[in-house]
Amino acid sequence: MFVFGGTTLDVGNNNHLPGKDVPRANGPFYGIDFPGGPMATGRFSNGYNLADFIAKNLGFERSPLAYLVLKSRNYLIPSALTRGVSYASAGAGILDSTEAGNNIPLSKQLRYFGATKAEMEATWGTHKVSTLLANSFFLLGFGNNDLYRAKPKTSTDVDVLYTTLISNYSAAIINLYGMGARKFGIINVGPIGCVPGVRVLNVTGACNSALNRYVIGFAVAMESALADLVTKLPDFSYSLVDSFSAMQDSFSKPHALGFMSLDSACCGTGRLGAEGGKPCMKNDTLCADRDAYVYWDSFHYTQRATELMAQGIFDGPAQLTTPINFKQLAYKRY
Repeated sequence: MFVFGGTTLDVGNNNHLPGKDVPRANGPFYGIDFPGGPMATGRFSNGYNLADFIAKNLGFERSPLAYLVLKSRNYLIPSALTRGVSYASAGAGILDSTEAGNNIPLSKQLRYFGATKAEMEATWGTHKVSTLLANSFFLLGFGNNDLYRAKPKTSTDVDVLYTTLISNYSAAIINLYGMGARKFGIINVGPIGCVPGVRVLNVTGACNSALNRYVIGFAVAMESALADLVTKLPDFSYSLVDSFSAMQDSFSKPHALGFMSLDSACCGTGRLGAEGGKPCMKNDTLCADRDAYVYWDSFHYTQRATELMAQGIFDGPAQLTTPINFKQLAYKRY
């Protein structure tokens, strides 16, 4: 399993990046529910994140380790050949300009993978690595940070934004395909207009409908782009997750799923636990029942909300994934 993406998939890469403005989840109360005891692992969650739960559904213990962690331990290639690698970085975007200098953008994540592949081939041989990569699960999750930061003002701005993002994202997928990837699990952008850090900016606490419209438009464009790639790339397979619908489903029947709070952060301060849009801090108020909250902090989901989403996209209702689900994608063999 090879992981590329932003905050929802990062398992520790940002903890190894220099710079005072780099977003990190390396202090209390992050990891308070992580197995084995409270442990700030670099995940923006109270425990496991989405990469972990998808990995568990694929039969792994949890997400593969972060690239920079593996490099620091001189264990990159053994992990790459047996378990995989995570290149995901909190704040990363499809565009290099998104939060530039404070993350590992998509383009650099690809360069890291290319270097990893070269080392794998030197160790194991080109043919074996080619077979391994063709049957590996490539998990991608980008777009949230780009859309949140862009703030287009006109319909023309929106069209230009979509064109730029889709062009860059498609080029990245083609690049990975050229390096041997064949199975792509792609997580589309969720309802970022409804996270506590956005809701708190509205006097009524309502979702930002304009931001959510950008998300829906991007999702449509992404679905079209992937369908086009299928016609151009032999043996290219994908499963595209409708994250927006997946979370809206949770909002529509919260009590049936055990949620008591849909709009507030479990860990935070002030109104909706999201004043200032800050990360969870050690002096913040912490909710008593983390499983009863959809949101862990101002922008990220709790372990429980993430687990339910992972279950849905792996082997859940057909409307959450297209054209197949993650389980069907995982069982494809090349």
